[in-house]
Amino acid sequence: MTGDVPEVVYFHGDDGWSMARAVDDIARRIEKATGAAPDRMRLMGKDVTVDAITGPVTTAPMFGGGTLLVVVDPPPLTRSKDSRAAVQRLLANVAPGNALVFLESKTGNGKRKATAEDLAKLVGQAGGTMKAFPMPTGSGLIGWLNSRAQELGVTLEPPAVRDLAERLGGLVSEGDVDRSNLGDLAVQELGKLSLYRLVGPVTVDDVRALVPAAVPDSAWAFLDDVSMRRIAQVALQLDRLLETQAEQVILVQLHRRLRSLLIAADHMAAGGTPAELLKLVGGHPFVVDKTAQQSRAWTAPELATAIDGLLELDATSKGIGTTGATDGQRRMAWITWVATCVAPSPARARR
Repeated sequence: MTGDVPEVVYFHGDDGWSMARAVDDIARRIEKATGAAPDRMRLMGKDVTVDAITGPVTTAPMFGGGTLLVVVDPPPLTRSKDSRAAVQRLLANVAPGNALVFLESKTGNGKRKATAEDLAKLVGQAGGTMKAFPMPTGSGLIGWLNSRAQELGVTLEPPAVRDLAERLGGLVSEGDVDRSNLGDLAVQELGKLSLYRLVGPVTVDDVRALVPAAVPDSAWAFLDDVSMRRIAQVALQLDRLLETQAEQVILVQLHRRLRSLLIAADHMAAGGTPAELLKLVGGHPFVVDKTAQQSRAWTAPELATAIDGLLELDATSKGIGTTGATDGQRRMAWITWVATCVAPSPARARR
């Protein structure tokens, strides 16, 4: 890029730290090309119109470094036919020396909106750049942390890197977890560790001394643990979920999952196959196959008992039939349900 060429880009993903750094890189390129830092603007897509964006980026800078305008979560800009046409005209008229950046943040595993994909397509058709910034998990996050540590001049022992990733919550792979702030948090913690350990590599003890555990809550992980009857994990997940989600939400999610398992268990007990189950209930093949596998941990009567137990939990949470249950009583009701309805029988546990 030079000061005589406009730049239009579309970034999307949940690695907010890397996207922010990519925007900073654009600003540095403009400054290098023009000899002056650009004026930086940041607007929210839901609060701005195409007309409000058009003025700053279609006016060529007479002097200085031009304008770098970032629109965060821009899909609302193309929600109507007229606004979509206006965006097309805007993309064709970004002035040399300016940069227009669309930044689509992603949380959880939700499907991208059609308006987001359409806007990204328009940017590509206009000759712009598109790039995804997914926040890595598992071994990918460990490599990401090592790269950031190297940039900061920090050396971490291999066990320390893994422990850091785990304490940040990055090793949770479920898709409903919000990782948009994970990058910022990781770099912040690496900065603390670099000041704490001035000489030698950072150890596991250093990480545990400075970095608080921040494992994200995942309803999917909780539901999977219930489905597989892993009561130790269920107890840990439940404790966190009850702190962050309404009991009624958890109950609805559990009812849906256990009902799906009961349908699958009945079908498989009758000699059915996962392929036939897919035709029966519909949905994504992976999800149906996973449900069929999880249903093998139960019998149909056990699932029916667990669902009946949810009705009792629902009554307790609403205070039906009582003068109002205390927090402690509601917690005890959940623990009792896990112990009596989710925990496998000793014979099944041995198998």
